[in-house]
Formats: sequence, C-alpha cells, structure tokens
Amino acid sequence: MKEALYYEPGEEGSVYCTLCPHHCHIHNGKRGICRVRINHDGKLISENFAQVSSVHFDPVEKKPLYHFFPGKTIFSVGSVGCNMHCRFCQNWEISQHGTDEFTMLRSMAPEEVISLARQRDDNVGIAFTYNEPLVWIEYLMDIARLARERRLFTVMVTNGFVSPEPLQDLVPLIDAFSVDLKGFTEDFYSHYTGSHLAPVLENLKAIRKSGCHLEIVHLVVTGANDRIDHFTAMVHWIRDELGPETVLHISRYFPVYRMTAPPTSEVVMDEFYHIARQELSYVYMGNIRSNKGSNTVCPNCGEVLVWRMGYQTDASGLDHLGRCRKCMQRVLDERFISD
Repeated sequence: MKEALYYEPGEEGSVYCTLCPHHCHIHNGKRGICRVRINHDGKLISENFAQVSSVHFDPVEKKPLYHFFPGKTIFSVGSVGCNMHCRFCQNWEISQHGTDEFTMLRSMAPEEVISLARQRDDNVGIAFTYNEPLVWIEYLMDIARLARERRLFTVMVTNGFVSPEPLQDLVPLIDAFSVDLKGFTEDFYSHYTGSHLAPVLENLKAIRKSGCHLEIVHLVVTGANDRIDHFTAMVHWIRDELGPETVLHISRYFPVYRMTAPPTSEVVMDEFYHIARQELSYVYMGNIRSNKGSNTVCPNCGEVLVWRMGYQTDASGLDHLGRCRKCMQRVLDERFISD
C-alpha cells in the first residue's frame, strides 16, 4: 500500500479522489468506485500498489497494437480494480474485484518488473494491461520512469477515463496507448459501463495531440452499440478529430460476465469494417474466424506490408524507416520499427 496521488481532503475526514471523472467522495474506511483506493484516516491509500495479478510475455499484437513493433513481444503486467463496470468485461475476475477480494495477488517491486522484462531479447518493453492500469497509477509511474532509464518502451491498454491532470503527467512516460472507445453515445456509456463518454473523447484528442502512439479498440456488442448510424458517427469523429491515419480495431463480442446477448454477427462486423475503411486508412478486425482485416496494407499502393495469421507476423513489406518498400509511403513511425 502507498499514499495515493490525485486527491483532496474533504469534510469530517473524507477525501475527494481526483484521478478520474467520477471524483469519488470517499469517507473514512470506504473505497472508491475502482475498489482499490481507500480512505484511511483522511489519507487516500492505493491498496493495489505493487500487488500484481498477472504477468506474461505477450505478442504486442495482442494488446492490440498493430503499428507498434510488429511481431515483437511485450512484457504485460496487471493488478485488480477498474473505474468502469462494463457488463461485457472480458477480465471481470480481476477488474471487478479489489485486493480484499482477490486472493492470488503477489507483491512485486517496480525493479523486479523491470528485471523480468529484460529477460527476453525480443521484448520491447512493458504493457500495463489486463485490468484498468489507471487505478494503480502510482505503481505504473514508478515502473515507467525506470523503463525510460533502461530504454524499455511503455504501453497503456486503457479505457481512457481519466482526469486531465493525471493524463498530462502520464503522457511523458508512455510511448503507446491502446484505448477502448466502447461506444459513441452517453446512454451506452452510462448504462453499460457506469461512466461517461465525453471525458474519453477529450482524452483521445489529448493523447493524439501529445504525439504518443495511439490505437483505438471498439468492441461491437450485440444489441448495445451495433447501430450503423452510431458507428458511422464514431468513425467520422475519429477521422475529423484524430485524423484518417488513426488505427481502429473493430472487435467481435462474445457473451461474458453479465451479458448474454449472442456473439456479434459476422455480417455486422464485415459491414462496419467496410464503413470504417471508407474513412480511415488503417482498420482491423479482431475475434473473427477468418484472417480478413488482419494485414497492414499500404494506403497508397495497396501492397501488403505486414502479414498476420493469428499472432504470426511478417513485416517484410516495411523498410527500416516504416515505409512501404514498393512506393515509399510512410506507414509506421520509425521509432517503433524493429531493427
């Protein structure tokens, strides 16, 4: 445990957490919505600091990140807790529990995470993932600062629901963001996630403006966010506010946690893919049976630059500067290309 960042004192020993837009008013002995930040005698304590639920070397494509070191490995680390309560959460066993409820946590100092990450030569860095990394921001920052010193890249797989000040502090420490844009209406966010859309949109714009690498993930949930007009509006917003070169992953939903609706129709997935491809240069599909929407294709000449089959990757269509070998179109940032 460690005293948390981003809170203010309240009346009668209470505190106001300012980490995310919930701005939880937390009385002594109580926790915020995320389940892992507790008021202990007027101090906000991060209960999950250095408390790890999962560590694993993953393909970087699993995050998913397709324009960030294709074919490489990244060391992934997660804890418990989340500031959203998505009814379709795929990692609900850890994200919807606190340290007092999850019994399989292990203590791991930041230096140990760095040491483990350096054990594999093909590993490019550290990804904060599995649960919502924002809710252990103190630990994340400690690791990210060490990673900078050791020339390891850092990735956040996040819902993007964070207050402006913490995000501003995070941006200099993070190389790539994979952000879940879960829907495009306030009603969806309120009903299915227990949060709000507007802060996520503002944070996406801030991340893009910062120069950090950004990829967006959109899970299409049957009967919840699968309206064509809402999806089209979202794609147009991404194009206009973030740029047509923004990477979008369209992911297929399967019943999980509190959702029993059938899996997303592959017809819907295909239709959404074609809608997005008309406006954005780089659109991918995930959780489908075919390999469609997996490859990175040059938007200028149509050459396949990165071939993917599952987590098998061949990036031979790119040169060392992230350009298409055929027409020299810039596709990936040269900082994020393997030697």
